[in-house]
Amino acid sequence: MSTEIKEIQEELIDDFELFDDWESKYEYIIDLGKQLPPLNEQYKTEENIIKGCQSRVWLHAHMEGDKLKFDADSDAIIVRGLVSMLVKVLSGHTPETIAKTDLYFMERIGLHQHLAQTRSNGLASMVKQMKNYAVAYQAVNKE
Repeated sequence: MSTEIKEIQEELIDDFELFDDWESKYEYIIDLGKQLPPLNEQYKTEENIIKGCQSRVWLHAHMEGDKLKFDADSDAIIVRGLVSMLVKVLSGHTPETIAKTDLYFMERIGLHQHLAQTRSNGLASMVKQMKNYAVAYQAVNKE
């Protein structure tokens, strides 16, 4: 795992440790969602919707040089915050790095214990889709 990804995850964990209760943590997640740049309407397509999410979540992946970039959006404010954390951690790295990354920050901040089962499943679907894109771009780059 790249040290940069590890640092971003540690930063998120530290940010969450500043809050005493989950109500405050949810507010922080919502704030992160508000900071996520809006996704260009042209990418809000059926192909970009992540399957397995209760809310609608769009994920657009593209290469810039040798780095894989993600843009995302959701129609649910909490989910928008969750996907913004994943974008913050994974976007802007090589597909190889993203594919190999161990995303431990969600467990460390206690997301799985505090999210409804459907949200937790949706979060897992988002991670899976981002890693699938990384694997696909890795394969394309090897051709």
